[in-house]
Amino acid sequence: MSSEPSIFFSDPNERQGSFLRRTFVLGGLTTLGGLALGGRLAQLQVFQANQYATLASQNQFNFRLVPPPRGRVLDRNGVVIAGNRPSFRVLVVRDETKDLDQTLDLLGRLLPDTLDRRRSIIREVNAAPRFSPVPVKSDLTWEEFARVNLYANELSGVMVDMNEARYYPFGGSFAHVVGYVAKPNERDITAIRDAGEKVPEILFNPGFRIGRQGVERAFDAELRGEAGGNRVEVDARGRVVAEDVGGSRPPVAGKDVVLTLDADIQNRALEVFGEESGSCVVMDIRTGDILCMVSAPSFDPNLFVGGVPSRVYRAWADYERRPLTDKAITGVFAPGSTFKPVVGLAAMKRGADPNRRIVCNGGYYLGRRFACLGRHGALDMRGAIKNSCNVYFMTLAVEMGPDAIAETARAMGFGQTFELGVGGQRPGLVPDRQWRRENPVRGDGKWYPGETPSYAIGQGALTVNALQLAVYTSRLANGQKAVMPRLVKSIGGVEQSAPPFADLSYEPDMLKVLREGMEAVTDVGGTGFRNSQLGLGAVRMAGKTGTAQPMNYGAGSRKGAGRPWASKDHNLFIAYAPIDNPRYAVSVIVQHGGMGGGTAGAPRAREVMRVALLKDPEIRQRIEQAGFEEASTYPGEQPDDAPSLEAQAGNEPAAPAESPATPVETAPPPGTPELPQ
Repeated sequence: MSSEPSIFFSDPNERQGSFLRRTFVLGGLTTLGGLALGGRLAQLQVFQANQYATLASQNQFNFRLVPPPRGRVLDRNGVVIAGNRPSFRVLVVRDETKDLDQTLDLLGRLLPDTLDRRRSIIREVNAAPRFSPVPVKSDLTWEEFARVNLYANELSGVMVDMNEARYYPFGGSFAHVVGYVAKPNERDITAIRDAGEKVPEILFNPGFRIGRQGVERAFDAELRGEAGGNRVEVDARGRVVAEDVGGSRPPVAGKDVVLTLDADIQNRALEVFGEESGSCVVMDIRTGDILCMVSAPSFDPNLFVGGVPSRVYRAWADYERRPLTDKAITGVFAPGSTFKPVVGLAAMKRGADPNRRIVCNGGYYLGRRFACLGRHGALDMRGAIKNSCNVYFMTLAVEMGPDAIAETARAMGFGQTFELGVGGQRPGLVPDRQWRRENPVRGDGKWYPGETPSYAIGQGALTVNALQLAVYTSRLANGQKAVMPRLVKSIGGVEQSAPPFADLSYEPDMLKVLREGMEAVTDVGGTGFRNSQLGLGAVRMAGKTGTAQPMNYGAGSRKGAGRPWASKDHNLFIAYAPIDNPRYAVSVIVQHGGMGGGTAGAPRAREVMRVALLKDPEIRQRIEQAGFEEASTYPGEQPDDAPSLEAQAGNEPAAPAESPATPVETAPPPGTPELPQ
């Protein structure tokens, strides 16, 4: 069976209808696309024209922050102690260098000391924003500046400019109190973020510095100022091609901070310490202004501005005399015999008669023998201060107990910090029975009787700092007010109010007794006589010597002669002047000086006090008018009947005193005293 092919014929009208439908769909889609494109173009070019014009302008122009000039720190007389100076520096722009390593190699040939910092330079360059110049070296000499410019064409991405660098003209004299500046680090950024604050963009600028210690840190916000900015035109790669001067904003300089310190007194104080370690504080007892606050040895804060070499910093940190530590407010020491007037004042507050005489036979007995510096015989309170008699004050202390001493010590400025505006203060420790309960020796929390004699002579758990000693001396010399220290005089031209002075809760006659004793210390026969004579005529200084043991020596030398430096005694001296109308108080601590306070501390206090007195117009006029005829004894000179230096320091037994007309009391033999509990 054969099949026949099927033949189909399409209708022409059907083919034409299909073509028209496709044409209509494509035409409609084309029309819709054209309308959409036209609408979008209209939106971009008509309705959003201003918006995109602004964005285009922002792509063309960048606003680059400019660090502001940091505010200055001045002394009370307007002398700059922390300022700014011009500095040539060489910078690298990472995105403009063909090869960073090669560029640094070439720079190393021109500036060899940059090779030591190569790793840190690369780290800073990589962390900097794009096209941001990163300092490679600051403080170029003129020869280095000229050398880099000579090869500028061969150093792609390298530029040299001049900026302002922080400068400390007195070097280490103000290093601890003023502090220094350094680059912000990751810890600074993290601390700001942890506090919930926005990190200022200027902190990421490679040339910006923040305060690291002292006044620089405490008043960083005031000293920092407000960043400015340069409006620059950049190309598609972000490189600067022009600057829009009209669109730039100048930076606002930081505020000046004026301190109460005096540069001349401060410099002299650091000078007299030489190679010794310690601190010195001078205060105006009328206003509380701190004229000097020195810690020795010191360091050069200028090295921190550009980045202190790690080997130098390690040497400072490892040196046993701790140049990085502020010993004036952070270092705490036992006050030694400078604390004895506190014990006398506490006893008088509780009714003790300052004219009462106690016989010193060279030691005090309470279970064991507590040695005195000599056999002083019968002494009243004035004589006990003059001769620094341990037996006298141990007797008073055992009679009244530690709580009475602690109360008076706190009233005179110990065991506390002060509102100076700077941090780092340590309050030291004023022990009492409550403290002992919280810090037991044997688990029972008792204050043992044997602790009291040591407490009476400024030893044991008691610790103070040089600032507290100066406040204490100021209050003794003032006689009426609880003088409070002040460090900051003004900020940005606005005077800072002085802290209020409360009334001392002690009778003026009580404080007069203590001052009379301190006057005797620097008079003929006193423990500080020989080295405390100012040589300024009738203007004399009263004071109190002190020696504090840092450890129990046992058998051997009490002052640690021949021992390592860290095992020697601390030497202290407090003083005020003039005697007849006190103006200034000084405290000196010589750490591990190994001598008596009258030998190591008094000469330094004398030299510093002389500068303070001679800078006072009223006192200088008094000295010049009177001449020096009234000066009977000068430093290094002694009258024929003066005792030997050993006897003055209490190292040579004094002759027993004759029997006084008034009744006297002897130091108690073992087991005799009634101990308050």
